[in-house]
Amino acid sequence: MSHPLITTQDITTLPEHVFVHPLNSNAIRHTKSLSALTGCLHLGVHLVRITSGHDSTEHHRHRGEEEFLYIVSGRGVATIGDEQFEIQAGDFMGFAADGLAHSMHNPYQEDLVYLMGGLDLDYDVVEYPNQGKRLYRVGDRRVYEDIAP
Repeated sequence: MSHPLITTQDITTLPEHVFVHPLNSNAIRHTKSLSALTGCLHLGVHLVRITSGHDSTEHHRHRGEEEFLYIVSGRGVATIGDEQFEIQAGDFMGFAADGLAHSMHNPYQEDLVYLMGGLDLDYDVVEYPNQGKRLYRVGDRRVYEDIAP
């Protein structure tokens, strides 16, 4: 059984997983997954770092999962639906299932660091409106399809 406490020292020494989004080669996340280490099965919480000039992800919305983002340090630009917002440390964003599409960009020199979390279901449907794509995810299996106009 996992322990429910991960100390600051433990988090500092965790390796980062680098993820490049398959629909956006500029979306490069450096991630430390936290919740799985405590034994959580249905909650995903990750400490994410976006370097200067990169995106957090491809603009998207989840059909089944809820998601939150809490800015720990740095600044960035969040696109929510069709609007852009300057974001900074202390800002919080929450996205209900079927909510607005969202993404972030870091145009600044300092890294943008945030907690990303939410439901960690065995399945989800994710829509990428700018790409005209839909992702069907079941476990580790991912299938991308074109969205009919």
